[in-house]
Amino acid sequence: MASPRRERAYLDYNATAPLRTEARAAMAAAFDLAGNPSSIHAEGRAARAIIEEARRAVAELAGVAPRGIVFTSGGTEAANLALGPIGKAIRLIAGAGEHSCVLAGHRFPPGAATLAPLGANGRIDLAALEAALDSDGPAMLALQGANNETGVVQPVAEAAALVHARGGIVVCDAVQLAGRTPLDDPTLGADFIILSAHKFGGPKGVGALIPTRPELSVGSPMLRGGGQERGARAGTENVAGISGFGAAARTARAEAAGEAIRLAALRDRLEARIFGAAPDVVVFGAGAPRLPNTTCFAVPGIAAAMLLMRLDLAGVAASSGSACSSGKAARSHVLTAMGVAPELAAGAIRLSLGWASREADIALFDEAFAPAVASLRKRRGAA
Repeated sequence: MASPRRERAYLDYNATAPLRTEARAAMAAAFDLAGNPSSIHAEGRAARAIIEEARRAVAELAGVAPRGIVFTSGGTEAANLALGPIGKAIRLIAGAGEHSCVLAGHRFPPGAATLAPLGANGRIDLAALEAALDSDGPAMLALQGANNETGVVQPVAEAAALVHARGGIVVCDAVQLAGRTPLDDPTLGADFIILSAHKFGGPKGVGALIPTRPELSVGSPMLRGGGQERGARAGTENVAGISGFGAAARTARAEAAGEAIRLAALRDRLEARIFGAAPDVVVFGAGAPRLPNTTCFAVPGIAAAMLLMRLDLAGVAASSGSACSSGKAARSHVLTAMGVAPELAAGAIRLSLGWASREADIALFDEAFAPAVASLRKRRGAA
């Protein structure tokens, strides 16, 4: 006789979110279409219609016109596509806490990319940014809307004003914003926005690079061929994935305002449980504006790997930071940029909520976390 399925709490939405019902249904319908969206016959036009409907839905989520949106294989490709010399912006300034797809994926030549430092609260140092902008002509700034590890929301509008006053361009990685908060204010002033469908309930493997004004276009395309996506990204489009992206975008936009309030309340209850079990816990970025769904913390003296293992065995899925860096021994570059001591950074745990998170997840975490901390502290004291 099979053992009963154990209840689990999924608290790793910043890595990926479960697929929304609406996205699954849209993809299932798209799988039944035979046509290539570049073909002019009825089947091809039906596939093209699905793509353009999804493009409109993503545009509405981002608050922009749909025409210039380029669908990609995800946020990483969108970042690689965006981050190259455009016009007079022949150098790059990136926030020191940017995702690795920005720090390692840009197409600027060696020596043409520099980092803008973060303050202890995780936000970009605007004075240092201004000094960097004044040093050597117009620049492209890559700045996250919100950090994937800490949830700290960046001052995109203020940074964009500095960049634009000097003839530069701003690319905003808004991957962690969508589905957690309305996109309008956090990305205000950005010239390009990057989204990834699977972070808010769409399918994995599809994203978008979104210009905020119709006259903006990317520089040199990376993929050349048949001229799809108006020449910006060649290759037959992922019709089913794009359809799921659009469906998730429509739902996320409809729920955005209420979801931000709901997630913030859940996150606050989650942090109350953490402080209840470990009063000496350190929450990174606690003094800055943060995403309503994210908390990143460390319990002094407890290694992240040990705590994550205990939580997983007790039915709680959490992470120690970016999923793209999991399994690597290197210290978080985000926490390093914030000046966090190495021994504290080694204990960093990230919990992130999303569209299917419920109060039961908080309760299950509480049941797992307090005993895990107590056990690990007892073990450390006996060592």
